[in-house]
Amino acid sequence: MSRDGTSIPDDEWERFLKESEAGSPGAPEEPSARARMVTKRLQEEPGRPEAWRTYAPARRRGKGWYVFGLAVAVVLLIAVFAAPGRIPGLSDGDGTADATPLAAESERPDGPPAAGGSDQEPTPAEPFRGSPAERWSDGAAGIHLPQARATGWMSEAEVARALERTRDFLVASSLDSAVLSGEKPEKAIALINPHQADVRAYLEKAFTAPDPENDPLLLFSRFRSAEVRPVGDVVRTRGRISFREGEKGAVRVSADVTYVYPVRRASGNDDEVARVIVRRETVVNWDDPEKIVTEPGTFSIVSYKLDTTNGGCDVHDGYLHPAFRADRTGADTDDGRSVDPYDRSGPIEDRQREPGDGRCDTATRS
Repeated sequence: MSRDGTSIPDDEWERFLKESEAGSPGAPEEPSARARMVTKRLQEEPGRPEAWRTYAPARRRGKGWYVFGLAVAVVLLIAVFAAPGRIPGLSDGDGTADATPLAAESERPDGPPAAGGSDQEPTPAEPFRGSPAERWSDGAAGIHLPQARATGWMSEAEVARALERTRDFLVASSLDSAVLSGEKPEKAIALINPHQADVRAYLEKAFTAPDPENDPLLLFSRFRSAEVRPVGDVVRTRGRISFREGEKGAVRVSADVTYVYPVRRASGNDDEVARVIVRRETVVNWDDPEKIVTEPGTFSIVSYKLDTTNGGCDVHDGYLHPAFRADRTGADTDDGRSVDPYDRSGPIEDRQREPGDGRCDTATRS
């Protein structure tokens, strides 16, 4: 897998292009962009609380979608909390295990963050305590933008604007307080090319009749306000945006960002803080309007991938469902491998299991 921030290696993109592209360049084309790999549902095991299950999908063979003749795979992996474990002696791919704020992530780290004070429980006053997110930045500040340069059909100034608008989409889809409370992400949707018929169909169904194939969580973070409420007004983030020239002179922008959401129960006086950790890899094209049918100020979605920890297991109602301590009591957690939700050193695909392997994964820390 490519480790330069893109979802699929260049040589594989080219191979798919040769296999899929027909005809010759002519009038602007309408992009068709929703190629999502769907999951085989895990069968619930007797006596196992659902909140403990980890959803590791297998690839579906056969039917697919194409964007400009390029096959786009969408991977969804959901890991839910076990009792937070300890990971002593890990090398810190982001820096040393202290309280010093981290520098911006300009490239993929070479290892997971150190364990640090992982034995410390979060509190309403310190919701990120005991996690690597203590050293991460707040909101959009944690999403690194590279230096712009003229690329494809865009000038340096236009590329800079495209990068900023892509980050605006990430903010509107994963950081906006109204969206986090369950509202429809209208501002984010307005940035998506309205001529992508498959994507528009996905969005319409995702907010009316969500299912594994049409789950709004693939692109947006949402909680039920009747179930949980945020702890404070800060979401910690770590990630980066990169870009290169794509097919037909498009500027292809890739985003790889992890978001950490601290929440509490919406009712009662319980002060327990749970954290939901969401990592998304999203790739978009800022298309040349002379070659692709698009609207000014909008991009075409190429691919999206999701890795969620403590967001609920095999639930596809369009909302994240964090588990609290009482939800996890007595669960057996030894049926799958252990994964570190803060480890950003590899692509999301690294956590995908082989087809037919329906075991659950266990998050090593929260």
